[in-house]
Amino acid sequence: MWKEIDNKLICEQQFESFTTAFSFLNEVAALAMQFNHHPTIINEYTRVRLELTTHDAGNVITELDRQLAEAIERKMKRSSAM
Repeated sequence: MWKEIDNKLICEQQFESFTTAFSFLNEVAALAMQFNHHPTIINEYTRVRLELTTHDAGNVITELDRQLAEAIERKMKRSSAM
């Protein structure tokens, strides 16, 4: 699900509805606060794109990015992603 592109972990997912996508993004926001690491979030109706990179490390993928990606992946599997 996550791809490494241009020093970022990128995930794109389609959801059943805008409400479902936004609900998932609320869960991502809670995880971001827990990890104190915040993804770039792009939401267009039912499509969500998340990008993870560590700016403080020079815009590269770090272990923190990988840990947050894994936590988001677990949330996504429990959500209504198509």
